[in-house]
Amino acid sequence: MTSIPKQNSIFKVIGASSLGTLIEWYDFYIFGSLASIIGAQLFPADAGASALINTLAIFAAGFIVRPFGALVFGRLGDLIGRKYTFLLTLVLMGGSTFLIGLIPSYSSIGYAAPILVLILRLIQGLALGGEYGGAATYVAEHAPKGRRGFFTSWIQTTATLGLFLSLGIIVLAKNLIGASAFADWGWRIPFLLSILLVGVSIYIRLKMHESPMFAKLKTEGKISKNPLKESFSKKANFKMVLLALFGATMGQGVIWYTGQFYAQSFIENTCKVDFNDSRYILLWAIAFATPFFVVFGSWSDRVGRKWIMLGGMLLGIVFYRPIYQVFLDKTDLSQLQPTAIKDVAQPVITKTALHTAGDTLVNTSTKITLLNGSTFNKLQVDTVYANSNKPIGHAKEIMKDKTLTSGTFWLFVALVFFQVILVTMVYGPIAAFLVELFPTQIRYTSMSLPYHVGNGVFGGLVPFIATLIASFAGATPLSGLWYPIGIATLSFIIGAVYLANQTDENIND
Repeated sequence: MTSIPKQNSIFKVIGASSLGTLIEWYDFYIFGSLASIIGAQLFPADAGASALINTLAIFAAGFIVRPFGALVFGRLGDLIGRKYTFLLTLVLMGGSTFLIGLIPSYSSIGYAAPILVLILRLIQGLALGGEYGGAATYVAEHAPKGRRGFFTSWIQTTATLGLFLSLGIIVLAKNLIGASAFADWGWRIPFLLSILLVGVSIYIRLKMHESPMFAKLKTEGKISKNPLKESFSKKANFKMVLLALFGATMGQGVIWYTGQFYAQSFIENTCKVDFNDSRYILLWAIAFATPFFVVFGSWSDRVGRKWIMLGGMLLGIVFYRPIYQVFLDKTDLSQLQPTAIKDVAQPVITKTALHTAGDTLVNTSTKITLLNGSTFNKLQVDTVYANSNKPIGHAKEIMKDKTLTSGTFWLFVALVFFQVILVTMVYGPIAAFLVELFPTQIRYTSMSLPYHVGNGVFGGLVPFIATLIASFAGATPLSGLWYPIGIATLSFIIGAVYLANQTDENIND
């Protein structure tokens, strides 16, 4: 019979599991962090706002297939073991990410470019669907009772740290090679670098041993013959799957993606803040907030998981709209007075040929410096047609690439930090919460599905649905927030009524 490893080996387990999971999240989130730049590469030059929406749709597609990955790889994990299953997911994720970095642009292969990226994005989603459940289960099954919230919370940091790593490498690459080169070809660097990270993680994971609980079941011949059937055809288990989804992971998902991804997307694309500033804001906020995953995970061992997670949802429901209104107010240049302007640089004009021979897209960008030290670019877009009988199309002026004063920058950091604190509240305890709901022989399958439907589908669609809602006629920039607020409210109500305030003393081992 396999014995449970000594206490001090748990940190080796956490390290090996967390590194691979961090790299998978890094691979998965590079795409979202570069959505505006990738959109310009995958779609025609005159696609305008639809390029961003279409790119966010491709980004969202990876989330939609995550539940299918959870079913496929969850079943494998409950049949053949945790170790080899999430080793396979790592290989699939790393290979897909590397290939995205090699896909030619729209100008070279037309609409084959977004189609190929979509296919690889779907493979990424399937792989991630199998990764998280395996890593969380693996760590939980090594952890001693009474400490599962603490130890699994280290796995919970990897999603945010993967985002942090992706943002850091993106900013570093852009600053090293310059903005124009990065927008042209340098955006591929973070994708291509991932193959090195994956290679290191594969080497480490090959040295890992199987989970002691799963090894014990295998030795005793008690492995589930059909984990899918046991998870979803037995009434008691299926009830727990539904409760986990609608009472916890659904609300957790929208809080996670609003507080990090939508925050960065809103600051960059709606408030038109400079590329670097928008990412530095998130980097600082994540750096300050990440330790709280472990704080709330550990706290949940003592006071239970329920009210910590629901508290994070409730605070998001109450404070999202006021926070995002501050983002808008502090970047509003519509009432700018000429007396506030210190300097106006010489305009930079770029011309791009469109599909119809002779038609040209003309961008006139003028950098303006204000007396308070902040800057922005005034962009005027004109379409000059070859046919003189057609009028010259003129788009409204756009104020973009806004740099912030020091005070405003740190205010934004504080507001995003608060949102990431909410993320740590809902996400820190949830791995232990899910593990505790299901017995060992079907745990990988049972916990993976509600997690990836709630986090992947409801949460992962936040940037796309919120941006789409805000683009509707009559909508305001804050209209998109009704989606995460509505989902979090529903999950809060269901969780408050039906969830037990559990600790791991009642875990189904």
